[in-house]
This record gives sequence, C-alpha cells and structure tokens, in this order.
Amino acid sequence: MKTTVDKLDALRQVMREAGIDAYIIPSQDPHQSEYVADHWQARRWLTGFDGSAGTAVVTQEEAGVWTDSRYFIQAEEQLKGSGFELQKLKVPHTAEHMKWLAEQLPEGATVGCNGELYTVQGLQRMERALHKQGLQLNYEHDLIDEIWEDRPPLPQAAAFELALPYAGQSRRDKLTAVREKLEHADYYLVTALDSIAWLLNVRGRDIDCNPVVISYLLVGKEQAHWFVDSGKVPGELRQALRADSVQLHDYASLQAFIAEQPSSARIGYTPATTSILLHEQLPAEQWVKQADPIAPLKAIRNEVEQQQLRSAMQKDGVALVRFYRWLEAQLEKGTTLSEYDLGERLEQFRQQQEQYFGPSFPPIVGYKGNGAIVHYRAEAGKSATIKPEGILLIDSGGQYYEGTTDITRTVALGPFDQSVKTPYTLVLKGNIALSRAVFPQGTTGVQLDTLARSPLWQAGLNFGHGTGHGVGHFLNVHEGPQGITPNPLSGRGQTPLMPGMLTSNEPGYYKAGAFGIRIENLELCEQRLESTEEEDTPFLGFTPQTLFPISTALIDKDLLDAEERAWLNEYHARVFDELSPLLEKEEQAWLRAQCQAI
Repeated sequence: MKTTVDKLDALRQVMREAGIDAYIIPSQDPHQSEYVADHWQARRWLTGFDGSAGTAVVTQEEAGVWTDSRYFIQAEEQLKGSGFELQKLKVPHTAEHMKWLAEQLPEGATVGCNGELYTVQGLQRMERALHKQGLQLNYEHDLIDEIWEDRPPLPQAAAFELALPYAGQSRRDKLTAVREKLEHADYYLVTALDSIAWLLNVRGRDIDCNPVVISYLLVGKEQAHWFVDSGKVPGELRQALRADSVQLHDYASLQAFIAEQPSSARIGYTPATTSILLHEQLPAEQWVKQADPIAPLKAIRNEVEQQQLRSAMQKDGVALVRFYRWLEAQLEKGTTLSEYDLGERLEQFRQQQEQYFGPSFPPIVGYKGNGAIVHYRAEAGKSATIKPEGILLIDSGGQYYEGTTDITRTVALGPFDQSVKTPYTLVLKGNIALSRAVFPQGTTGVQLDTLARSPLWQAGLNFGHGTGHGVGHFLNVHEGPQGITPNPLSGRGQTPLMPGMLTSNEPGYYKAGAFGIRIENLELCEQRLESTEEEDTPFLGFTPQTLFPISTALIDKDLLDAEERAWLNEYHARVFDELSPLLEKEEQAWLRAQCQAI
C-alpha cells in the first residue's frame, strides 16, 4: 500500500469483515509510552501525521485525527489528501472523539480498538461513554496488524547496566523500597518502561531518544520477574540480575505467567497503566488496586543523581556555546544552512562530550514562522533556509550517562521590532516568576502554572501548552508524576512538588506564520525555608539547573523590574562561572559577552 487512502480503504474492508462500525487508533504502545517504537507507530503509519500525540478514528464514511494545539499547524499540513480530517482538541488529553462517534454512529453500532493498547482505567471510561450513547465496544481485534504488511519487528537492542556511580542507589535497595509499598499483594506489575529501567538500573536503545528496554516486570516479595527478550540481556548483566534475585522470562510470556498464578495469588496493579488484556488473565478478585509506588521514588533525585545532573548540564552548556558560536560565524560568512542542518550540527557538538548517549528528543529548530509550530520537526531537504534575519527558536536536549537535558532558547538573527521584544520579555518575566517562586510543601503544578502565564495574560496573550514537565535521570525527557499545567484534571498538575524533583519551566508565545518564542530551563525543587513554630510546613523553591545564557538582545528592559534584572544577572553570572573553566579563551570571551549584566 503506497498511499494513506489505500491504507484507509484496506482498514475499512477489515472493519466490515469484523462487524466493526468505527475503529480507534491511539498513539500509545502497550506500556503507555509517549514515544513508541516503530512497531507500534500505527497512527503515524495509517494517517501520515507523525506528531507524538493524537488519536485517529475511522468509520465507513469519515476519518479524523484529534490532536492538541501543539500540533495544529503540523497536522493540517501532513493530513492534506490523506482522507483524514484534522479535529482540533479544545483541551489536551480529552476524549472529544467519543462525542464525535456518538454523533456519527447509530444506536447499537460497534466501536473497535486494540485492547493491548488501552489500560483498565481508560477502557472502562470508554465503555461508559459508549454505552451511555447506546454503542458497543469490541477491543479484541488488532485490525492494523491485519493490513500492515511490512510492519517493523520489535527492536532487539542490547540492554546495559547503569553503574552505581551514576544511579546513586543499588537495584537491590530500589526493589526493597518497592516491596515495602506492596499493599496486600504478592506482586506488583510494572508496565512503564522508564519505571522498569530506573528500578533495575538498566538502560537500552529500544526507543529513539528514550534509553529504555521494552519489557515488563513483576516485583514479588522475594523475587522479581523481568519479561524481556533474552537475546537483549548480555551475560554479565544477566548474572548481576540473578544475584539480586531477578529472574528473566521471555517478553511474550507475561500473559501466560499471570494466567498460571494460583487462585491465592494477589497482584498489585495501577489501573491507569495496566493493559486490559493483561488484567483479563486473572479474575478481578486476584488484582489489588494501588497507587504507582515507583513514580514518586523515581521522581525525587538522590544526592548522587543531583551531582551527576550538574555534570550533564555543564557538558550540555559547553556544547551549546560551541554551537551558537559556530552559527554566528556561519551567518557572517554567508553559509547556506537549513533548519535541518542546524539540528544535525548541534547533535555533533553534543557528541563531542564524554558520556554522551544521544538526543533526548528530536530537535525543534523553528525559524521564523516555523517557530510557531510548538513541536515542529525539520526534515532533510524540506526545511527553511536560515538567513541573518528573523527569529530562531531551538528546543533540544541530550542524554548523558549523568542525566537528561532539555533547553529552549530564542534568538534574533537580524533586526527585529517591538512586536517581538514585548512578547519575548513577557515570556521571560513568566519564566523568572516561576523560577523565583517560594511555596509551601504540598503545592501543586496547577497552582504554580499561573505564575508563568500572568505577565502574558496582562497583555491579553497566552500559550496553548503546559508550562512544565518532569524529566527523568538518563531516562525519558517527559516523566511524571509532577508537572506544571493549567489543566486541573491532570494527574501531573495535581501532584505536589517535592525536593529533588526536576521540572521544566518553559512559557512561550507563538504568532502563526511569523515567529515562536519559548524560554526553557530545567528547575530542581529544593527546600527554601525550614518549618517554624508558627508554620510547621517547610517552604520550597526552584533552582535552575540549565547552564546557558538567555538572549538579552531581545529584552525590553523597561518591562523588567529590579528583582527580575537581579535574577537574570545572577543566573548569567552563575552560567559564566560554571562553564568558563571548561572553555577555550575565545569561547570564554563569547560567553562573557552573552552573560553581561543588564
């Protein structure tokens, strides 16, 4: 099948054969990953839209893709001529396609999906919504697999151990901590790939930009059972796992292993992360619902992880200094460069750093109007040519053995006017306001989000994405449980910030067809004030971990107050102090100019 329309026709044919009136194709894999291996890129393969978030729905007459504002411009372009119509989500992560299905289908119609990709919680929610409209749900068919003739196999990259000097805590101790949280259960089922990697102190290359290993884990009171293709585990790692009472099983054998458990066995699980097909392997009474015991442990960095993170940030800062100096030199020489070229060159500078593993996500290099596409991805031979004019937004990150980085900077490549300076400065004010915040322990991301938006709001401006996400330790660049978001229904937004959590701070502003502005630092949550007799709750705050100057050329200084200027000057002084010893003299001079006090 060469075209999207051909694929759509083939899907409708197998839908008719299966008695399914509408079919839903989500973005996730069985592990509920944000970034997924090619084997599970069904929505991308079917529709041609390759944004990381979106849901496709197909009926015999209509087909649509639901995605949020980060991808509106991208999706409109990629879905042209595909047979799919873009459906703009009003609020991210809402199931507006369910309402659409109720309007499209007659009572008694059947909606299908692949149950392997849906959690217990998600599927139950879907069933309630459909039954309320008189519709039926069939989750037994993977119809995409029936028509995807050249479907990529599951990846087979080798796993490796993350040594204790990087992890800071042994696998045995982590497993013990989880076992202490087992609630009336003999096992806890772990399906999230980042949780498995953190818990076992292993990393891999199964998913681009995410150093994880496709697998499942059952943590028992005495033994842990790791379900992973055996060829991916080298002998030395296998022996180390065995010494820590971790037994290996084939990846595909988990369902059978669960089904074979005696009737007395109880398995702890989290409904929001466990596939419905796994859950159906045992009677409901053998499952014990419990909150995810791993995510809160993983999110709070230990002292070693915090020290290693600082090393990763220094290396990343050095790479960025060398990249931006190179870019300035190329523009002065009149070298022809594309957005794609910049992403490739930035990767090369990061590769020069020791213990570099790879990018933490595909770089977002958005020149002029492309910067307004929040998750824009430049393609070879198709991206914009860079000129010494206009605004350039680069959002990128690296995976180092010491940690994961994610940074966005917006710079001017030529003359600009107040229409850029004002929103840029308002975005900076929002970033500073969040970074300077002091708040009582127990405060959540929803409560803090307003701080980053308030300067923009006062000018009648806003941005359509969350303000911050958790970041893993040499793991996924987007990790929970915390986040900074305006969505009051988001679990990440409702999670209290705790000392040791690393969260991005990235307000922005986007003018379609003209430019995009975003300023992003990663912030470590730390204790600011001790509890007192008057107030028994400690107060927390953020410390920027990212080490690279924020462009001051674009700032309207009249819009900054004295405290904001002081914060920026102190930040730049720290950037220079921590990076300059690692740079050559000419690089130091360039950095000194970029960090000059305002």
